[in-house]
Parts: sequence; C-alpha cells; structure tokens
Amino acid sequence: MSKLTLHSVQSIDDLAFPEKPVYISMNSPAKTVFTDFIDHEPMVVDASMTALEARNMMIKTHVRLKLVVDEHNQFLGVIGAEHLSDQYVLLQAANTGLRSLKEVLVAELMVRKKDLVALDYAELDKSTIGNVVNFLQDNHQQHCLVIDQDNHTIRGLFSASDISRKLRLPIDIHEQSSFARVFSAVS
Repeated sequence: MSKLTLHSVQSIDDLAFPEKPVYISMNSPAKTVFTDFIDHEPMVVDASMTALEARNMMIKTHVRLKLVVDEHNQFLGVIGAEHLSDQYVLLQAANTGLRSLKEVLVAELMVRKKDLVALDYAELDKSTIGNVVNFLQDNHQQHCLVIDQDNHTIRGLFSASDISRKLRLPIDIHEQSSFARVFSAVS
C-alpha cells in the first residue's frame, strides 16, 4: 500500500468543473434522476437482520430506504426508516409477544412485495422529472420503485431527496407515508 501525503491548499484558488456541465430541469427526461440498478448497486438489507442492526446500518449510510432480500438476494420487500423507529419496533415486539426489541427482525417490519406497486421502466422514456416529482408529491412519497416488466426485475428507484439535490431545488412532499399507503391510494 502506498502512503498518501497531505498538501496545503492555501495557494489554490480554482475549482474543477466538468467540461460539459449537465443542466437539468423539471422538463428533463425522468431517467436523468433515476437510480438505475444496472449502474448503481441497490442498497439492500437481509430480512433476517434485526431491526436495530438495520436501523444502525441505515443511519451510518445516510439512507432512509433499503430493499429487503433473502439469503439468495431475492427481493422480498422494502424497509423504510419509519418502520425502524422505536415506536414501530416496540409495537411489533408487543404484537408478536417478543420479549425484547433485539428480537424483532426486518422481515417482521418490512412492506412485503405483494403490497407494493411500482412505475414501469418502459414508461420513463415518455416522462419528465416534473412528471416524477408531481407523482411523488401527489402521493406523499419520498421513494418510488421502478420495475422492468420485460425482464421481470426491480430496475431501480426514484428518490425525492436525490431529485432535490440534483435540481438544487426543495421538493416538498408534505408527509413521509409508507409505500403501503400510497399504493393503496394509487390502485
């Protein structure tokens, strides 16, 4: 391993910028702000992990939603930060007769895939960032999964906070409801 050396920045005045800056707006193609799992590894958590371990992992990685997988990396559902709150975990522990918060597993708190719906990847070619933002706002959602029906895969997701960062604009979602609530409203 090579040793790294720190250097003074006192005499440095300029910042490097891309030669071809990327400007996006609400009218830009939706795929511009889409997290595509073909290019970016999905953030996953194992269903057998305890809720407390999952919450600590999400806090350390600054992520508010993870995809839940089994031991074979098969998609089972999603878990959001709201599902890992002390109140939610305590309620689940009480409802299932568990003696300790440390016994509650991700599998018991996640939103199962049978209760989820998603946008279709093929529709993104005709959609703008504004269409996605309006959908997220109308349904009070921070995230929305995207499926590739042709290949039978979870292709990626949209994140309101990622979109907000890329547009450098606040995106007001009003409420962070669970996937289950929004999709019952959309269906």
